[in-house]
Amino acid sequence: MNAPLKLIVGIGNPGDQYANTRHNAGIWFVERMADQLGGNFRLEKKFFGRVAEVSVDGQGLRLLIPTTYMNESGKSVGAFASFFRINADRIMIAHDELDLAIGIIRFKQGGGLAGHNGLRDISRSMSGTTDFNRLRIGVGHPGDKTEVMGHVLSAASAEDRNTIGQCIDEALACMPLALAGEWDKAMNRLHNFKIENE
Repeated sequence: MNAPLKLIVGIGNPGDQYANTRHNAGIWFVERMADQLGGNFRLEKKFFGRVAEVSVDGQGLRLLIPTTYMNESGKSVGAFASFFRINADRIMIAHDELDLAIGIIRFKQGGGLAGHNGLRDISRSMSGTTDFNRLRIGVGHPGDKTEVMGHVLSAASAEDRNTIGQCIDEALACMPLALAGEWDKAMNRLHNFKIENE
């Protein structure tokens, strides 16, 4: 599973009321990446999402932000991957991760879905495969499973948003390695990342 990436997807919920919620951390990453690389999103209704094209070290890359709700992310990703014939191992999904504390960010290749509704729907839309790569952005766990929904659908504090932003910046610095398929190097660098002044 060391194929160069062709598609990066940021999943979350559409609408201004969700823009600053923890559930949209994956969207924050993809929007930041587009800003950094000069990509402009356009609405593509047939893909149920916003799409941008960018280039990294001469390699073309597509960015996708579904305009569906999180639990219907597969509607967008499945349509896009099918149309462009992009295999799952060429895709990276950026998403919020309850099992990682704020200030921690990790790459992951394939594996289980950890109960994440967005990932589950994407897998279902791609014939059940879980071979896609992930960028797991830590948003912390509230400590009680009954409070999870309120936690991910509430706005992050300014301090937490700043910390997550530092994580996103480091992940962006690692992306040339990931894009080239050098996942071991990319994962190792991100694993060793520590937030300053923590």
